[in-house]
Amino acid sequence: MTARHASEGDDASPVGADPSAPGAGSRHWFEDVADHMGPAYLRYSFTRGTDQEVAFLIEVLGLEAGMTVLDVGCGPGRHAIGLARRGIAVVGVDISERFVAVAIEGADREGLSSMVEFHRGDARRMVGDGRFDGRDLDAAVSLCQGAFGLGGPPDVADPQNLGADQAVLEGVRAALRPGGRVAVTAFSSYFQVRWLEEQDHFDAAGAVNHELTEVADPAGMRVPAELWTTCYTPRELVMIAERAGLVTDHVGR
Repeated sequence: MTARHASEGDDASPVGADPSAPGAGSRHWFEDVADHMGPAYLRYSFTRGTDQEVAFLIEVLGLEAGMTVLDVGCGPGRHAIGLARRGIAVVGVDISERFVAVAIEGADREGLSSMVEFHRGDARRMVGDGRFDGRDLDAAVSLCQGAFGLGGPPDVADPQNLGADQAVLEGVRAALRPGGRVAVTAFSSYFQVRWLEEQDHFDAAGAVNHELTEVADPAGMRVPAELWTTCYTPRELVMIAERAGLVTDHVGR
């Protein structure tokens, strides 16, 4: 999905993130997974297309050298560093302290430290956080369920299971300049139900897929892991973007 910060004439009102957003103040379920993987995350097959993904982002978001991008759920920095190589500055945020450390080390190795800043933070709580809020950034990305879609198990206090992801998008909006562009990826509910695997359990009410899997550390040690991914239909993506004060330009397959 690509969207933009509502600019003058779009008739969208600012919406603040609820300080009681799901998981606020507690350890996020993904932190244990990230702590175990560390730099081994960059060995997984889905990271091999990073250069093509960066090129696509530059094209679809109209990015140019000298601009600044917010990378929400930046992980170990693969997209951020790729953008920095093209002269685009990046502000990265990730809830995993381990991933942030890996990202900083990667930028240092490539001599790109002046082009990136990585912060350990909760993407659901960017509104009111001066590291992000009011920065007037040119664009934002949240890719490969870096933050959007990783709210966690269904929450009885949030039966529609929209609170966590809406808070992420509200934080994105607060960080962007008027007219700033956004690219977000999400798992498809249609795909998940059609290709449900034995290790998956899909909760239709909250559209959360619970997966039992294994993750490996840099030495190859594999441990069991549980993953919770919130899935969306195209219509739901448009609706949650509008709730967060963003104007949707395009929803892809």
